[in-house]
Amino acid sequence: MKLYKIFLVYIFCLPIEADAQILKQKLTTNWVFQEQDDAKWYPAKVPGEVHVDLMNNKLILDPFYRANEKKVQWVEKENWDYKTTFDISAQTLASNHIDLVFDGLDTYADVYLNGQLILKTDNMFRQWTVDVKRLVKSKGNQLLVKFYSAQNKVDAIAKADLPYFIPDNPRAYVRKAQFHFGWDWGPKLTGVGIWKEVRLESYNSKPAEKPFVAPINVELVQQPDKDGKSFYFKIDGKPVYMKGANYIPSDAFVTRMTKNDYRKMLMMAKDANMNMLRVWGGGIYEADEFYDLCDSLGIYVWQDFMFAGTMVPGDKAFFDNVREEVKYQVKRLRHHKSIVLWCGNNEIDEAFNRWGWQNQYRIKPKDSVKLWDDYTRLFRDSITKWVKEVDNSRPYISTSPKYGWGVKNSFTEGDSHYWGVWWGNEDFEVFENKTGRFVSEYGMQAMPNYASVLAYTQPQDRYLFSKVLSDHQKAGNGFAKLNIYLQNYMIDSAKINKLSVEDYTYLTQCVQYYGFKNMILIHRSKAPYNMGTLLWQLNDCWPVASWSITDYYDRAPKAAWYAVKEAYRDDVKVERDIVKPKDLKLVNPKIIYQIKGNQVILKSSSFAKYVFVDIAGYKGKLSDNYFDLEAGKEKIITFDQKDLNAKSPVIKLKSLWDVIGN
Repeated sequence: MKLYKIFLVYIFCLPIEADAQILKQKLTTNWVFQEQDDAKWYPAKVPGEVHVDLMNNKLILDPFYRANEKKVQWVEKENWDYKTTFDISAQTLASNHIDLVFDGLDTYADVYLNGQLILKTDNMFRQWTVDVKRLVKSKGNQLLVKFYSAQNKVDAIAKADLPYFIPDNPRAYVRKAQFHFGWDWGPKLTGVGIWKEVRLESYNSKPAEKPFVAPINVELVQQPDKDGKSFYFKIDGKPVYMKGANYIPSDAFVTRMTKNDYRKMLMMAKDANMNMLRVWGGGIYEADEFYDLCDSLGIYVWQDFMFAGTMVPGDKAFFDNVREEVKYQVKRLRHHKSIVLWCGNNEIDEAFNRWGWQNQYRIKPKDSVKLWDDYTRLFRDSITKWVKEVDNSRPYISTSPKYGWGVKNSFTEGDSHYWGVWWGNEDFEVFENKTGRFVSEYGMQAMPNYASVLAYTQPQDRYLFSKVLSDHQKAGNGFAKLNIYLQNYMIDSAKINKLSVEDYTYLTQCVQYYGFKNMILIHRSKAPYNMGTLLWQLNDCWPVASWSITDYYDRAPKAAWYAVKEAYRDDVKVERDIVKPKDLKLVNPKIIYQIKGNQVILKSSSFAKYVFVDIAGYKGKLSDNYFDLEAGKEKIITFDQKDLNAKSPVIKLKSLWDVIGN
């Protein structure tokens, strides 16, 4: 009798399991694209983006080189078509359901299958699924995706909305990566594309969704105390001091990122002793590989939703669109143990209340009230509810920061973005008195590595502050601000304009090194009052003067990366600098070196500051760089021979004396 029962279970379970199987067929081949209404089609890569396809077909120049960014602005004003043909198997065709699934369409698109319109899209961050069982055939299926210019769309929506006005950019209307519309560290490359996988999924009955089990026990503790209100993370019941950085997309063309690229970038964070990255709200919800690697490397993720620095529309269609986006992305990512916080947006609360938009754009009082009401409905009410419906295990905050850097409360509660340094021209030491409970943004700029400058310039561009160099400095008054910090910490102001671009690059990296080292050490000295420091920023999306501590090309470290690596150490107590570099009494250190295997052994006759070891063509990171060298004391640094371009390293040395001592 027992055997009979077991047999029955066996034969009845088999068909259910078979029915629940999903067969997947990727549609990644045979794609071509054209400028809409043009006669000529060109090969395309899917997943991909139109700018990359245009470059691959030699139809545009590399926008990262010289001033080419401006020469490709026409691309964002055009509409683009992508199409392919595909066959499907008899097994797929026999299934009860056949879904066409797009994991990501950027952004406004009409999708046709075998001549029939099956889908209209308006959100880069949603997955789109259509049942196409009735339309597919075994051979010669034709799939056409007609993309429409996002820039034209948002401009038209904003114009139709007049005299009502959403500050400060029409990008507010579109659910697309906001940095595509330009930023103070990024190019304006507003493209289109099938930017994630497209596939067919066939099945007879869909498997039941597995119940969600929280992968991590996390609490954001915001409790009143004698100083204001705490802001710190408890992981599995233990308070954790967060040391990390803000993360932006690592390429302006996000589909070019490979798993190896992600690994190299995230190892730069791990090797710098970081334990948290904040995925900033003006970019993208990152690829699965990013979160998988964070899981394995023990890097916690503060995850913004993709809203940054602009108010939002309040109509039902927009809210419905965002609801689907939030639920899809949270369900996609919630199984990752690395994610410890959902955050509604980057700096919108701060912007509306303290950036002077009302006066600058002459917003009418009733419009101002509506803008704020729409904002609070979305970020404080709706997203809170939507997140809890699919992940009630993690904390949610509506915005970052809670208060702006000009507000007293920003130092006593919530997270803070303190930009008195850089934007306010304040010295790094201001953090002695203005360190908040959790500093989630702060920074200092520097030029990219000189090898990068050589890569995006021609010889005639290499003078201060040439048009091409200025095109790769997106921050308002960026060079003027850099020069303030150079004269405050590094060099007499009269000498700055006489510097070569190479020496200027070196000095800006030295001041960024000095700044990040000492700002971090001040923050950490305030623990447990302060329980987190996330510098702006870990990475760049193209070669540019920016706050990044790594370079776009080869993800190579800038000087500040080495400073951060030291300042984030837990095994030794790193001391702050007492004397500004410009006040040091330096003499020619007469540095000598020898190479033994993968070691560079250095010695100097007198104290040397910020010794830069430059190995020609080296694509890795050294064990140390921009270090101080004590007189007569040997210093050994190592390199990875697999990252050398030559059989033996060609080395050039530079120290602070070489630039300011002559």
